[in-house]
Amino acid sequence: MPNYSIVSEFILVGFSTFPQHLLPAFFLFYLLMYLFTLLGNLLIMATIWSEHSLHTPMYLFLCALSTSEILFTVAVTPRMLVDMLSSHRSITFVACATQMFFSFTFGFTHSFLLMIMGYDRYVAICHPLRYYMLMSIRTCARLVSWTWAGGSVMGMMVTLIVFHLTFCGSNVIHHFVCHVFSLLKLACGNENSSVTLGVILMCVSALMGCLFLIILSYIFIVGRHKTFSTCVSHLTIVIVHYSFASIIYLKPKGSHSMDSNTLMATTYTVFTPFLSPIIFSLRNKELKNAIKKSFQRKFSS
Repeated sequence: MPNYSIVSEFILVGFSTFPQHLLPAFFLFYLLMYLFTLLGNLLIMATIWSEHSLHTPMYLFLCALSTSEILFTVAVTPRMLVDMLSSHRSITFVACATQMFFSFTFGFTHSFLLMIMGYDRYVAICHPLRYYMLMSIRTCARLVSWTWAGGSVMGMMVTLIVFHLTFCGSNVIHHFVCHVFSLLKLACGNENSSVTLGVILMCVSALMGCLFLIILSYIFIVGRHKTFSTCVSHLTIVIVHYSFASIIYLKPKGSHSMDSNTLMATTYTVFTPFLSPIIFSLRNKELKNAIKKSFQRKFSS
């Protein structure tokens, strides 16, 4: 049996392969996007909290979605930004596992919330007279709790499966985060390929299950043209979320350079949370008007 040295820390390659003179520009660009993501989602949450007219199930779910966006961004982006300007890019075994757990937890919570929001739109449009009975405050709170619990279970399962493996030999992760597939390549042992397949099936089943239920909701909604406009922002976010996720997880294995893979990975981890508050602010008239009203009140007082 080979004499392996057990890995106790990992090296995140990230943007270190890029030309050094470009890193400050990348840092500033992603820092601004990070700050905008935080401020945009906090603005949405504050507006929903302060405007009584927005105290409805749809905006409760949007508030939960903004929370998951913020937490996902905080779990991933600060580490990426620090590593851009640092020569010391190591991350401990425990810190790597922690980052993976939180990124998967908030990522799956986001997907589950999008599914619940699709169901909310279906009930509001197809069963308007029973809407407030079916979507009571207690029911909404329970649904949000289940999405967070489901996200936590998925995050815990993936993290335990991956970090139950033994890592030996190379400790270099070709990513800017503790990415599950980059880590699985570093694991030693015969069960590596079966674990990889298991993780893929588990993640894809959960995500495709959410997408299937969202599509099912819109099949029932799509004929009602007058009320379909209330779904545009949610549908846009679903398309953005799943399109960028597909770029990362379903792209064919080809001759992509490490730099292009790194940039493609930021589409899901950075661009999706960045676009969410923009889409909801611009495409949702009720929210847009509420934001304008709150700004007018602040500046006129």
